[in-house]
Parts: sequence; structure tokens; C-alpha cells
Amino acid sequence: MNFGDILDQWDASTAKPYGKKRMKEGERTAPETPKAPVEAPRANPIDVWLRRNGVEDKDTRLDGTGEIESPSARRRRLHAMKPEATIDLHGLTREEGWARLESFFADCMRRKLSKILIIHGKGTHSEDDPVLKGMVRLFLERNPHAGESGHPDQAEGGSGSTWVLLK
Repeated sequence: MNFGDILDQWDASTAKPYGKKRMKEGERTAPETPKAPVEAPRANPIDVWLRRNGVEDKDTRLDGTGEIESPSARRRRLHAMKPEATIDLHGLTREEGWARLESFFADCMRRKLSKILIIHGKGTHSEDDPVLKGMVRLFLERNPHAGESGHPDQAEGGSGSTWVLLK
């Protein structure tokens, strides 16, 4: 006899009728023990998240052939590829350029692009220092989605434009 059976016997022997209409002593039966509701097994939240989002090793990614692409090979491939989107900031003020860059970056992140090109000009028509070139550099330093950047070769704008690898 286990402890649960002992408790059931105790409840049956000490239970008293209740309610407005008292039960007759002869009709009295042992009270039914309420069964605990059967709960579905709870899933571990981490397992649910992993099943939904998957696991990605950022250091090793598969290239198109099914081979694992090393980080250095991925970097070389991204450097060699043409920009997937371009924005031209010529003629804009510092504030207008910043706002356009914010919306451009948000759109590129939504589209999951890898490499973009920002055309800002060399600043030869500025009275003082180049306005947009410095603003673009500051924007890239502060934006969490901006990765490595540099200037393309002369045919694609040279020092008047900046390519950016997105994280």
C-alpha cells in the first residue's frame, strides 16, 4: 500500500456529507479523488526558438556548391562582387543625406543585401572640407549594420564613393 492509498482511505473515513441536502449514511460513497488534468509536455523555449530560427555558424557557411566557405574566402568573394544597391547623395545637405542613408540601410537590411555602394562625391564644389564624405564616414562608424568599407576603383567612383559590406 502506498502513501496515496493511505490518504484516500483517510479521506473516505473522515469525510462528512456537505451541501443543503445531506446525504444519507447508507448512500454515502467514498468521495472521488479528482484526477489531475493531464498536461501536455511543455516544450523548452530554447528548443522552440532553435526549431523556428535554426542554427547558423557564422564562421563557416556553405557556398553554392555545398562546400563550407571559410571566412577568408567569403571576404574575398564579397570584395570582388559588384554592389547590390547604390545610393547617390550628390546635392544633399548633411541632414538630408543622413536621413536618406538611414532609410537606405533599413531597406538594404530588410532585403538582406551583402554589399552596397554610397556615392557621395569628392567635395570639389564645397567651400570648405567635403561635407558628405565626412558625414558618410561618421554614419558608417555609428551604424551597427555597417561592416567593412572602402573606396572602389576609379571606374566605379574612386574616392567619391564608398562600398560597404553589411553585417
